[in-house]
Amino acid sequence: MSTNGTPFFLPASSAQGLANYPHARTVHSSSTQKTIYISGTSSRRGDGTYAGVSTSSSGSFILDIREQTAAVLENIGTIIKGATEGKCGLESVVDATVFLTDMKDYAGMNEVWNKVFPVKTNAPARTTVQVAALPSEKLCVEIKCTAIVVERN
Repeated sequence: MSTNGTPFFLPASSAQGLANYPHARTVHSSSTQKTIYISGTSSRRGDGTYAGVSTSSSGSFILDIREQTAAVLENIGTIIKGATEGKCGLESVVDATVFLTDMKDYAGMNEVWNKVFPVKTNAPARTTVQVAALPSEKLCVEIKCTAIVVERN
């Protein structure tokens, strides 16, 4: 284990980072609790395509915020499940930062978010910001988050 925790990487068949960073990094806070820091996650698939993207007849991309948000949250759930050997998922997320390329997508992102986290008192803390761009023009949303896992014996 490194001094900055244990890295977690999804299998090669999943989307990989575009630079040298893990999908998540786990740090043990105590003998029974660990914190998982999940890197910014998009709707990119293992084959290099993106959920929530279609191409218009003119060749421009049409981005579906709802489909992308659902795929991002699903990808985050997969990362958490992998980092916890299937013991935890999105219910462990305590904090999230949502990056949108346009705040006009805020309502659509919220619609999906509220389906995934239907009970306000159980939902993670969250910040949403608009950014000038994400790593691909095929992306309109990216989410990074932190999860807390309590290991029970």
